[in-house]
Parts: sequence; C-alpha cells; structure tokens
Amino acid sequence: MNRIARRTALLLCLLLAISQPTAATAPQVRPALAAQIDAIIRQPRYAAADWGIAVVSLDSGRTLYEHQAGKLFQPASTAKLFTAALTLSTLAADYRIPTRLLSAAPIRHGRLDGPLLLYGMGDPTLGTPDANPDWADDLAAQLAARGIRKVRGDLVADATYFSGPRFGNGWEASDLLGWFAAPASALSVHENMVSLTVTPATRAGQPPLLAFSPAVAAPPLADTLATATAHEPDDINLYRALGDPLLHAFGSVAAGTPPRTYRLAIPDPARQAGEELLAALARRGVRLQGGLRVLAWPQNDAALRANARILAEVLSPPVSDILAQGLKRSQNLYLQNLLQIDGVGAQAAAANEPDAPVGFLGSAAWGLHALHGLLERIGIAPSSVLLEEGTGLSRDDLVTPAAMVRLLQYLAAQPWAAALRGMLPMAGVDGTLEWRMRDGPATDRVQAKTGSMTHVHSLAGYVTTADGKPLAFAILLNNYQRAPDGPRANQDIDAIVELLAGWRGGE
Repeated sequence: MNRIARRTALLLCLLLAISQPTAATAPQVRPALAAQIDAIIRQPRYAAADWGIAVVSLDSGRTLYEHQAGKLFQPASTAKLFTAALTLSTLAADYRIPTRLLSAAPIRHGRLDGPLLLYGMGDPTLGTPDANPDWADDLAAQLAARGIRKVRGDLVADATYFSGPRFGNGWEASDLLGWFAAPASALSVHENMVSLTVTPATRAGQPPLLAFSPAVAAPPLADTLATATAHEPDDINLYRALGDPLLHAFGSVAAGTPPRTYRLAIPDPARQAGEELLAALARRGVRLQGGLRVLAWPQNDAALRANARILAEVLSPPVSDILAQGLKRSQNLYLQNLLQIDGVGAQAAAANEPDAPVGFLGSAAWGLHALHGLLERIGIAPSSVLLEEGTGLSRDDLVTPAAMVRLLQYLAAQPWAAALRGMLPMAGVDGTLEWRMRDGPATDRVQAKTGSMTHVHSLAGYVTTADGKPLAFAILLNNYQRAPDGPRANQDIDAIVELLAGWRGGE
C-alpha cells in the first residue's frame, strides 16, 4: 500500500472511530443490558414458557429492551392498571360512593307506610374495619333520628345499580369459592368475603372447631370434618355448589396442628347486607312488619325508586383510597366494582349519542366500552388489549407488553401521575411487593403492579435507574410450570427489574 493509500485508510479508521459511540454511551450499554436479560429468560427451565417484555425510557421515549413485546399474553392482575387508568380518567379522586336508605312512602306518626330500600351504588368497602364497620347501625340510627319507629312494608336490598352477571366474564368455576373471586355487587359488604378458621380438637375422633369471621356472615354449613391422629396429613375439603349457599366441610385435620384459616366468597352479598341492616333496625327500635327481599339483575323494580327520597346515607372513603387499596392489595372486588361504576356513568353519558352501542350491555361491558375509547385516545390499538373484565382474573384477558408500557407512559404524563405511583406496591416496602426486592438496588425505587395465576407471572410499572432515570416496564411470563425443586419465577422477574434499577445507561 502506497503512502497516500495508507493515509486514506488511517483517516477512514479515525472517522469511523469518532462516529461510533464509546463504551460509556447508551447505545453500547443497552446491548450489555439486553445480554443480561436474555441470559435470564433463556434459561433451560423456560424452554416451554413464553416471555414478553418491554422497557421504555420515560424521558426520551426510546425502547431500551423488548422481547415479544407485540405478542398477546395473559396479564393476570397487571390488567388492573387499565381499570385504574379508566377510573382516574372518569371519577373525581375525592368522590365517595353512597349507600342509601330510600323510600317514596309517606311517613305518618313515626310510621313509614311502605317498603324501605337499602340501595347500593357500588361501594366495595362497606363494613370493612377501616371504612364504615358500623354502617348498618349508622343507617338505622339516621332512620330512627327521623322519628321512624315502624316500617309497614318489606326491607328491599337493592343491588340493581349494576346490571349483568356478578362474576367477571371468564372467571373459572373452580375459583368462585375463594375470596379473590367474590361476586361483584352494587350492594357489597365485608368485601363479599368471610373467613373460616378450622381448629382441630385435642383428641382424634372429635369434631374440630369451625369459626367464621365476621360471625354475622357465617353461611349455612354441612360439617362432617373430623380430627385425625397427630402427624396424619390434613385433608380439609370445602365445597359449595354454584347457586347454593350451603357450604360443605368434610375430611380431616390432624390433632395438634395449628388452626387453618380460609377466606371464602359470600355467595349473595346483597342478602347479607339486608340481614345485617334488619338486625341493626331492631337494635335501634325500628320494627319491620314485612320481610327481607333482594333485588338483583336481571330483576328490576324502578317503581320502587320513583320519587323516592333519601332517608339515610353512608359514604365510602374517597375513590383514590379505594383504588390505592385495590392496587396495593390486588383486591379484585375493588377493581371490578370500580369498572362497573365507570360503566354506569358511560351508559348514562351515551344515552343521547347517535353511535352508542345498541342492544343490552351490562355495567362491566359498558365500562370496557369506555376503556376502549380511552385506549383509542391514547393511541393503543384495540387488537393489543383484549380485556373481558376489570381485574385480570379471567383467562380470556390478553394484553401485549408494548400496550402495557404505552399505557404506563400515558399515565406518567397525567396530572395525577404521582398519586398513581403512590397507589402502586413499592418494592421491599408495601403491598404485594413488601417482601420482594428487599435490600437491593430496586428497594424504594420500583412502583409496580404484580400479577399471578397458575402458569402466569407478571409485573408492570415504573423503576428509577441508578443514575436517576425513570423507566416504564412490563414483564409477562406465561405457560410456566415450575419444577418441584426449581426457583420461583418471581425471583427471575425481580432479577430483571433489579438490573434495570442498577443500570447506568444515560437514558
């Protein structure tokens, strides 16, 4: 090579060196980050599973990592982020959901000459320790304060504010006994849940003690449980047929073992609420000449509410508090009820719109209709978010990681973005992340929604990197069967998030 050729080649090399990023710049760091994440998700134990991941810088909007980000996955409870987005876009944060006593009947000489309606409007916190635990006595006291001492008519527990089935579309029959699949109802009480504690007797052959809490929500029970000899394996079985309030308890529990507690769904929350109000009215000296009647979809009796006035009322905590509890604890009832409240509003708003849906839609379906409108405004393709209900419990729910992250980007740009982040579980601190990612780079720096079902593990939210840069991420793992001695999938999901939290990429 002659001198001119050598100088030209050297100049080209220098120009190429100048034009390429150094090892300290983001484009070189991202491949290193990608290689670390790839090493986690490509482990042999995930050979038959599917990972979907998207990570985006909130500052620049650049995608820092993706893997099958455009593929549909079951999101589990990370789907609650979509319901939260709709609720925050629809309801005022300080809105309090009322539960009312109504009647159109005249009041004469301390007597209400007609039926009394207990009208629920979707409060999922009624009767909980931190929200109106004495709600029934409160309503009864307000009624008595009006001078009413007798009701010549029925007490009607009215849950018709919501229309449509009480269970989310796609909820599995095998889940419906558990607290996490409690029926959504416009008239909910005790989170539509009762706890059952089974305590073995001191000697084999004796029946164990079964105790319900709250006791007022104890269901009818067929109990054949027995106490077995010590060291025998427990065989506790609980069963309730669909549509039947009778709970069957059978099998055995070993003597000397600690008590076992099960949280079960209440099959008919409106009836439960009505029975509790009946007892409260009696305590306050208000006599009812009629009985208890329950109204729930598809029943309806609008004539009962025509010209009715409010005789008493209790209010929920602010919607922002309900949403925070729903996200921190992953409380399905809270999110499903909020979706239906959103749906009632959407149906009313669409009454005079020429392009409103035709035919019957239940409250949850109206909520999903409103959600689709929000997603279109955000710019999320309808084909990338296929939700059937508001909690993520349905196996029919499907979402792409890219759509999840786009939602998170939208939420981060809203005036209430900081409030939303505070509602999400914080790594190593509270909610469903309290015991995850402790004492590491992610502690205090990750706010994210968890999701978990059989063969499904997910996490989506926000992380602040080691150099203070905010990222949005969605990690969805489907079709994973853990080996008996294998590590939990959440350990690897957390490892990915910790990589993001410890990253110094300049984004």
